[in-house]
Amino acid sequence: MCKEKTLWEKSVEFHGHECPGLAIGYKACEAAITKMGLRFSVDEEVICVTENDACGVDAVQVITGCTFGKGNLLYKGTGKMAFSFYNKSNGESLRMILKPLNGEMDRQQRQDYLLNSPVDELFNFSKPTFVLPEKAKLFTTIVCELCGEGAPEHKMRINDGKKVCLDCFKDYSRGW
Repeated sequence: MCKEKTLWEKSVEFHGHECPGLAIGYKACEAAITKMGLRFSVDEEVICVTENDACGVDAVQVITGCTFGKGNLLYKGTGKMAFSFYNKSNGESLRMILKPLNGEMDRQQRQDYLLNSPVDELFNFSKPTFVLPEKAKLFTTIVCELCGEGAPEHKMRINDGKKVCLDCFKDYSRGW
């Protein structure tokens, strides 16, 4: 009989290896599940705003179902080890940021510490201070008149009377 994989094992399989960064995202999800009662997001019921683009975001995708493709994983590039979760069904939200880790630890010790510590020891919790953007929209695809590649209409520009994508767009500025 096949043993079902744990969420940690699924996260490692998706990410490709074990590491302390993945453990941070894993524990952030544990905190969101425990403190907010979150379940896997099939559509956009749960939204995660990650303030980093590091390893832990892979665990967020696997465990919560928040993905860039569904539009319920949003990136706010502060570089902080912070994750904000929103439950759209009840309006609850929670931001968590990793506390500074004390003491010298090698990679394995750091990972073990992260995986085995209570979430309240690892994170500071607060309410997010930013407003979520509106629900993800579908846009009409426009074909660039220079390269022939399609892009969503809100990403197109006009250059010399032609509809062009951002890659082909030639910006003009004389200062200011």
